Amino acid sequence: MDIRFNGKVVLITGGSSGIGAATAIEFARSGASVVVNYNATPSGAAAVVAEIQSLGGNALAIQADVTDAAQVDRLVRQSLDHFGRIDILFNNAGTLVERKLLADTSEELFRKIVDVNFTSTFLCCQAVVPHMKMRGYGRIINMASVAARNGGGRGAGHYAATKAAVLTLTKAFAKELAGSGIQVNAVAPGVIATRYHERFSTTELREQFKSAIPLAREGKPEEIAYVVLFLASEFADYILGETIEINGGMLME
Repeated sequence: MDIRFNGKVVLITGGSSGIGAATAIEFARSGASVVVNYNATPSGAAAVVAEIQSLGGNALAIQADVTDAAQVDRLVRQSLDHFGRIDILFNNAGTLVERKLLADTSEELFRKIVDVNFTSTFLCCQAVVPHMKMRGYGRIINMASVAARNGGGRGAGHYAATKAAVLTLTKAFAKELAGSGIQVNAVAPGVIATRYHERFSTTELREQFKSAIPLAREGKPEEIAYVVLFLASEFADYILGETIEINGGMLME
């Protein structure tokens, strides 16, 4: 099975590091042109673009805060102006901000997490779908999390709730858009070795997570990227509204 995206254009939010960066590079390896969206890390986005170009690929970095509708519209417009099309959207942008228990979670913190993890997914879908409808083709992959199924680790209830919302949004949009040639699915990573856990999880907590994983290790960003590419390919044409769990057996359903 050879997955190729020659002539296709993929837009990846939060593409300057971690899973987003790994996915951008894998799409480029498979022939796609890539829009690497970033908010506050231009050097990271530039590094991803440079690596893609070193592979002979085509990539463009665009700054936009995807929690803001006007900036999302600009992101999509600039992508279309440069590449002429968007075939695939990977709603990867997300954050935990900080671990807080219910009693210590401020309204400001909660709203920020909702905006980055959930509102951005809605806004990006809303902005790109008219173009996909016009062309009669589109693939949207949303970023969920194992936390959506198990409630998350200590102090991550706010994060888990937003990821659960992404699961439902994925199903709703999958039903709504199926007749337009647009397929919507999601991936739900478990504990992945990225700066996310370096920032938000102590060594003790990471070891605790690993003890609950039958494969006894954290996942690699590339292992998420491979599933995203599969869902965006013709080999997944009969998969709709699904969330693929990628967690090393941490959660089995």
